[in-house]
Amino acid sequence: MATQGSATMFDLVVQAGRVIDPSRSLDGQGWVGIRGDRIETTIIDGDDGRPWNPSASATLDFPDGVLLPGLVDMHAHPAIENSKYGIEPDTHILVRGATTVLSQGDAGARHWPHYRTNLINRSKTRVRLAINLSTSGESKAKHSLGDLADADVAACSDAIRDGGDLIWGIAVNTAEPVLGNSDPREILRRAIQVGENTSRPLLVGTRHAPDFPLDELLGQLRSGDVITYCFHGMSDRIEQDGHVLDCVWQARERGVLFDIGHGMGSFDFDVAEAVIRDGFLPDTISTDQYRRHVGSRPQHDLPLTVSKLLAAGMEDNDVWPRVTNRPAELLGLGGEIGTLQPGACADLVVLTQTPVAIPLQDVNGNERTGPAWTATAVVRGGEVIVSGSA
Repeated sequence: MATQGSATMFDLVVQAGRVIDPSRSLDGQGWVGIRGDRIETTIIDGDDGRPWNPSASATLDFPDGVLLPGLVDMHAHPAIENSKYGIEPDTHILVRGATTVLSQGDAGARHWPHYRTNLINRSKTRVRLAINLSTSGESKAKHSLGDLADADVAACSDAIRDGGDLIWGIAVNTAEPVLGNSDPREILRRAIQVGENTSRPLLVGTRHAPDFPLDELLGQLRSGDVITYCFHGMSDRIEQDGHVLDCVWQARERGVLFDIGHGMGSFDFDVAEAVIRDGFLPDTISTDQYRRHVGSRPQHDLPLTVSKLLAAGMEDNDVWPRVTNRPAELLGLGGEIGTLQPGACADLVVLTQTPVAIPLQDVNGNERTGPAWTATAVVRGGEVIVSGSA
């Protein structure tokens, strides 16, 4: 343990005008001291009698920034091959503040070993996989589950056993563009069977069609399963006439979770505002960031998605846990990431806001105005990835 008398107490200190650790309900001016890849000390509002300018080999200071644990994106598309949606995570995700990301089905059983070797093991970004029920993952140009033979329960179960903690759960989307002519009930049944075989949750996209209504789909899900795209405005949205549907409340009571999954078609300001007013907040906030987002203006990422949730009526003390400690806990990484507690991995992000409100758009082009958050500094495992203008 470094001491006050050490010539160099820390390898790196990051200071900010506001330091927030949602895992411990801490919020105030402060700093984080890092040694190696671990957080050694977090001081907020001068507690513990520690100085404001601790000794360190390197110091980053952001008096106008908000320092948080590295953000956790519960639904995006980190992949460099074999996925029509894939983006290089270190280039497009890590530098924008998300130090950990869950892939929504970019690889299936056929490509899982390659995905582990060439993407997970070679990325600075911490990547976990919701494995696609389809053995081909997202490598097909159309209908990844258009052939029922690809929904191979045994192959998917075996891949999860091989992957261990690197495979969080099973990704299954019941919408027609994914299934083609396949029966959505049979596809969901097989996904649940894999989940039962391997004690894993599902990450589920709903049908958007009357042949498999939302209440029926929700009734099949288990505690710990996650509905993604939860603020979309399509026919099976979770609210009607400004109120959250009874079947949605009932699913939440049973332990089903709800994730944003913004993407190119699944975030509607009207739905978000109505649902938030009705007291229903998402369990996690995620981007569904993929290839079509590259070069978007403003750049689609997790801080921008947070900005839209704030513009829709969420409070910041409700937003921050949903991109840090809560998804970390869902991924089985609570205490290691999503927190600034001593001993945790030194994953940090400093966010700053635009000085004025800007137009923020949902997927239909509807606008709300508000300040936009961006990542000014990013630290992953004690390594400075983005240093901003400290």
